[in-house]
Amino acid sequence: MGKVRKKDALDYHSTGRPGKIEVVPTKPYASQLDLSLAYSPGVAEPCLKIAENKDDAYKYTSKSNLVAVITNGTAVLGLGDIGPDASKPVMEGKGLLFKIFADIDVFDIEIDAKDPEKFIETVKSIAPTFGGINLEDIKAPEAFLIEERLKEELDIPVMHDDQHGTAIISSAALLNALELAEKKIDKVKIVISGAGPSALSCASLYLSLGAKKKNIYMYDSKGLLTNKRESLDHNKKVFAVHSSDVSFADSFKDADVFLGLSRGGLVQKEMIGVMAKNPIVFALANPDPEISYKDATSVRDDILMATGRSDHPNQVNNVLGFPFIFRGALDVRATIINEEMKLAAVHAIAGLAKEQIPEEVIEAYGEKNLSFGRNQFIPKPLDPRLVYFVAPAVAKAAIQSGVAREPITNWDQYEGQLKKRLGLDNKLIRNITTKAQGNPKRVVFPEGDNVKILKAAQVAYDEGVAFPILLGRESKIKKLIEEYGIELPEVTILDPKSEEEEERRYKYGRAFFDFRKRKGFTEFESIQIMRERNYFGAMMVNEGDADTMITGLTKNYRSALKPVLQTIGLKEGVNVAAGMYILITKKGPMFLADTTVNRNPNAEEIAEITMNVAKTIKKMRVTPIISLLSYSNFGSSPGKDPQKMAKAISILHEKNPELIVDGEMQANVALNKELLNEKFPFSTLVNKQANTLIFPNLSSGNISYKLMQQITDGDAIGPILIGLNKSVHVLQLGCSVREIINMVKVAVIEAK
Repeated sequence: MGKVRKKDALDYHSTGRPGKIEVVPTKPYASQLDLSLAYSPGVAEPCLKIAENKDDAYKYTSKSNLVAVITNGTAVLGLGDIGPDASKPVMEGKGLLFKIFADIDVFDIEIDAKDPEKFIETVKSIAPTFGGINLEDIKAPEAFLIEERLKEELDIPVMHDDQHGTAIISSAALLNALELAEKKIDKVKIVISGAGPSALSCASLYLSLGAKKKNIYMYDSKGLLTNKRESLDHNKKVFAVHSSDVSFADSFKDADVFLGLSRGGLVQKEMIGVMAKNPIVFALANPDPEISYKDATSVRDDILMATGRSDHPNQVNNVLGFPFIFRGALDVRATIINEEMKLAAVHAIAGLAKEQIPEEVIEAYGEKNLSFGRNQFIPKPLDPRLVYFVAPAVAKAAIQSGVAREPITNWDQYEGQLKKRLGLDNKLIRNITTKAQGNPKRVVFPEGDNVKILKAAQVAYDEGVAFPILLGRESKIKKLIEEYGIELPEVTILDPKSEEEEERRYKYGRAFFDFRKRKGFTEFESIQIMRERNYFGAMMVNEGDADTMITGLTKNYRSALKPVLQTIGLKEGVNVAAGMYILITKKGPMFLADTTVNRNPNAEEIAEITMNVAKTIKKMRVTPIISLLSYSNFGSSPGKDPQKMAKAISILHEKNPELIVDGEMQANVALNKELLNEKFPFSTLVNKQANTLIFPNLSSGNISYKLMQQITDGDAIGPILIGLNKSVHVLQLGCSVREIINMVKVAVIEAK
């Protein structure tokens, strides 16, 4: 996990449209008729229907997919009681997680009310707006009362995630860890550090799974909860079953399980050393666990350990639970999230960890192999199967326990709906990032004296995807680093023109001459040209002194591409390079080629570009569904471009019959599945949604991707150079820091 700097965090939340979420219309609104239907007079019709039957609000409004994330700001993360205004960024963040992991819409609600009764009444008053309520960051003991009352008095799902999220995930982890340790839950001794809402909820759920109160030793800031302690609230009294006090350190002797939900550094190595065989240690304080993963595993090689951190195995992360629990509850219109639904989520998450892990998940985390065991008894947060494992389990439990108002009958259809609901969209970038982090590479930046490049290099280093090598005058680069407050503790700075690099210039120049001596270069020219950073950087990659190169920010594309093609060359068997752009849209990723290299490729070149693009897309674990574009639909209009694209299709169908590709066709037909199905039912793309567009020439490709990039307002990755012998990429002139970072990640993955 990269270092988070104060300025970066503030810039992230304030740049562009402030905040992290927005409201987007879901119906047409362009015409006067649209507006008349959306508001007056047309809106009266659904209002009257709902007045007759209030449940019709689920049919005619967004209520069925709308959750309120509500707080009073009294216990925000580790910041404490900072108030409702200051809590809003956290609530927006929770809304973002709901959306990207389960496609649930969110309004964040910050209430200025510390009094539980006032808070409860406020929430009850606004509850008709929502299909569910996620309570967040409310201090104990008020949190218990608030959730209990709202669950009793409202007929929609209510859950305080701080309590139950960690409980559900850690319970799933506990079941699997106990299985690996060959222990029974009703026999194990459990030590718990912390007695807040999360710890108490964990312990309660452990009881539901079969743990015994007499075997649970729970500690708050004053020590062990015993039946002799006075002034304990009724939630703590449940676990105050011991009559004699035991010190925290002594409680570890022969303990089977330790659960930490308190603060870092409380547990010493010696405590882990005296635990029972196959000790289970869940040190969940963040960012610093009660005992570090390194310290705990250095003491016991039989340990089964989980933390709240992403940089160690078995991360207990609430995002494994709450999005999918609410997804399942909403989809059956449950009146409550009850114990049966929580336990269903526990068993679904535990069960998923035992399933064979898809190759894309293994690759996303940079692992050679992942399977159920000591280092994998909790699913990974990026596992795409979570939504269709957990949500259906929760929905079934709601139906079986009698709290579902709209039972699901076709579960295969429901699973398909869940998969379609999420698509791939931002998951592609998240998976690319995680995969790059699994095997960071040396990235050379010829434009090392550019501020954007320096900022991107810092982020790439902080995220753990790259070790930057900056080319340029060292004094200038260091001055910029200091001036802009950039932190690059591990960076190599090389000046190709300096005396220090003379030996390397000669080495690279001679190697370049061997490659280009029959292509217009003398040995003297080859050595001299190594003073140019793009040639020097490309030769660093060619000679193994760097793994990949990113260039082109300050030069036009062809000027930056020429040294790359002259130095790196094409892969064996490849006759033509190509440029591909990925645009991340709300409907998923779109792959566009050739957008940067070939001015007017012939049919054979179009076919080769298409095949190479398809191979690249498949490496990203996406199935390419390809349209070859033109102004003609399957021979409807004559001309050189339609004929060329039609010939390319014939070549592709003959050489690659398994490839999902068709054309020539117009762009609207390619992107409108219904139109294609209606007008051209013979097409191989019928009932499929194209995600890859191949253009007939550079003009159409370049214009199209730049228009789409501006209109879609989504992330962009590219242009990705396809067909080169090494991983080198040329940026779009003047692109953003974010786009540079995305390209670095792609380059790092390719360099593997």
